[in-house]
Amino acid sequence: MKIVFLDRASLGDTSLAPLEKLGALAVYDDTAGEQEVVERCKDADVIICNKVKITAPIMDALPKLRLICITATGMNNVALKYAAEKSIDVKNVADYSTNSVAQVTFALLLSLMHSIGYFDAYVKGGQYARSSLFTHYGRTFYELAGKQFGVIGMGNIGRRVAAIAEAFGAHVAYHSTSGKNLSAPYRLLPLNELLQTSDIVSIHAPLSSNTYNLIDYPQLQLMKPAAYLVNIGRGKIVNEAGLARALNQNLIAGAALDVFAQEPVSHNNPLLSVKNPEKLILSPHIGWLSVEARKTLIEKVAKNIESAGFA
Repeated sequence: MKIVFLDRASLGDTSLAPLEKLGALAVYDDTAGEQEVVERCKDADVIICNKVKITAPIMDALPKLRLICITATGMNNVALKYAAEKSIDVKNVADYSTNSVAQVTFALLLSLMHSIGYFDAYVKGGQYARSSLFTHYGRTFYELAGKQFGVIGMGNIGRRVAAIAEAFGAHVAYHSTSGKNLSAPYRLLPLNELLQTSDIVSIHAPLSSNTYNLIDYPQLQLMKPAAYLVNIGRGKIVNEAGLARALNQNLIAGAALDVFAQEPVSHNNPLLSVKNPEKLILSPHIGWLSVEARKTLIEKVAKNIESAGFA
């Protein structure tokens, strides 16, 4: 069996040992364009990829291909209907990064709420050493206890985030974007009511026709001036121009984003030039990539290959 991993760089230095045991493994850091995919996979039984697109013409050019393994949960980089027509299995990996994403959610939120960057700079810049006061009142922050923590998307990650928010003493409410996750032990609210009443709104939904631009300027106008928005779901769920406008007008207290409409982020993204950058924390899609999550991801990809009868 020949296995070809087309964009190994997307997983950093994660060990591929579980895959190496399954067959002849060819590894490429990145692969660009259909021609390069076909050339590298001409003898492949299994393709592994994260973001590389596997189109219908590519499948037609690879008669030996029997399985496509995606090193992610999302599957929009593969022509799924055509793969089914050609009897090519496509397998993704779900629920490998729940703890990682939930942890990064609160890392971003708490850093934003507590102005950690400001206080760190205050000490390192020497102002604290020159102060006569043992503390510093340059920024204020509030406790999560007693606040309403609104979760958009109550899947595995949303539930984990909700449980952590409860541990802080917050009251959890949620909105189901699919209309399917209705049995969570929290208050279910329509989107507008969730936005109007929540002190924190944290997004953990997949991108779909229901969630594209779900949060734009009109929705942000509904939120409390002291509220925070976190998006660690998918970039296109939040309209970035609308968010930048809302931040510039001080409609909300701040926002933290780990995902963007275009990744890597474009140089002219309006979020990179907001008037008060302290109201915004941005990270480069790191929520999923704890060491443990990436190890689990590769192990589950290997199991997907084994369960398909290739090992």
